[in-house]
Amino acid sequence: MKGGLIAAGAINLGGTVDTLHNPVALAELAVEKSAAILLVPISARRALFDLPDDLAAKIDIQYYTDARDALLKALAD
Repeated sequence: MKGGLIAAGAINLGGTVDTLHNPVALAELAVEKSAAILLVPISARRALFDLPDDLAAKIDIQYYTDARDALLKALAD
């Protein structure tokens, strides 16, 4: 996996991705911990519009749709 990557979200037994609760707080924590990339489920996209501009400029937020997509993005260079 890439260094500085935080992957968040839960995948249930059926293979679907569960909703991420409070993604803005997670993004703030990721910036505080000096993460470069935050990998979150696509369902968190709308909530992250509330992320302050100064924090949004400090972290690369990437979205995944399923477990395979998350794995591929975590392993990509």
